[in-house]
Amino acid sequence: MIRKIAILTSGGDAPGMNAALRVCIRAGLYYGKEMYVIYDGFRGLVEGDIHQVNKDFTQDIINRGGTIIRSARLPEFKEPEVLKKAVDILTDFEIDALIGIGGDGTFRGLNDLAKMGFTCVGIPATIDNDVGSTDETIGFSTALNTICECIDKLKDTSSSHQRCSLVEVMGRHCGDLAMYAALAEGAEGVICVEHPLHEDKLFKKLRKMKAQNKNHAIIIVSENLLDINELAKKVEEETGFTARTEVLGRLQRGGSPTAHDRILAARLGSAAVDLLLNNEGNSKIVGMKNNAVVNYPIEEAVAMKHQPTHGLRDLIDMLQ
Repeated sequence: MIRKIAILTSGGDAPGMNAALRVCIRAGLYYGKEMYVIYDGFRGLVEGDIHQVNKDFTQDIINRGGTIIRSARLPEFKEPEVLKKAVDILTDFEIDALIGIGGDGTFRGLNDLAKMGFTCVGIPATIDNDVGSTDETIGFSTALNTICECIDKLKDTSSSHQRCSLVEVMGRHCGDLAMYAALAEGAEGVICVEHPLHEDKLFKKLRKMKAQNKNHAIIIVSENLLDINELAKKVEEETGFTARTEVLGRLQRGGSPTAHDRILAARLGSAAVDLLLNNEGNSKIVGMKNNAVVNYPIEEAVAMKHQPTHGLRDLIDMLQ
């Protein structure tokens, strides 16, 4: 029987993590369970930084960005001796199950613990939206809104100075932030894994805009794909536009979560606690598919690859 549940947040922080934490704690307490938090993710777990919490701990955190129990990376967590130490510490605290809030890296850590016989449930929270077992991750909506707010402001100065602005956004190997932002902002171009750069096509379009006296252009670029400053130089050489670069960076991670992310956190957090109480011994990852809460065995979920939204690339091409 599960009596004590611990919760940690791991990997990059995402708006809505605190909302998910709040729901998990309150749901567990509602069912009469003892609830614990682990500070600093898997590193805090290995260090035994585990504390019992009550309902008061969840006051006024639903709208806070980041994660109040902090996050830290621990690459060596996958090593057998480190995993054994983590399980031993959980056992010493008499913790029966662990909820991990984060992305793929978090889920791999949970999967390693599950292989050692410890019960875990994962909740997807990452701004990149790159988790294969869910259509949407907690934090994606807020990060997207932040990007759009920044581009809205950038458009004012870009048009005043007749510039082409190249805006670098996060996403790494997943282009959802770039593509959704390009669609929402009516950007003149987007460059990401799913929508690679075709220089000739891009430059031709910008030259045509310049000839038609269009006063500015926005190009959205996913991080780590190319040197955005070098691309800006080429834009100036090939199109006649003055080009400027804007790297939004970790600004995208911060801020109060949107209502959408708070509600998503409520649905996934409560589902995680329900899974622990009704499927004891079975480690799972919760997620959303077609606006319905789903769950998958943790090993299966970790192996799933993110699939871009069907038809999104074609829609972007049609509207640009």
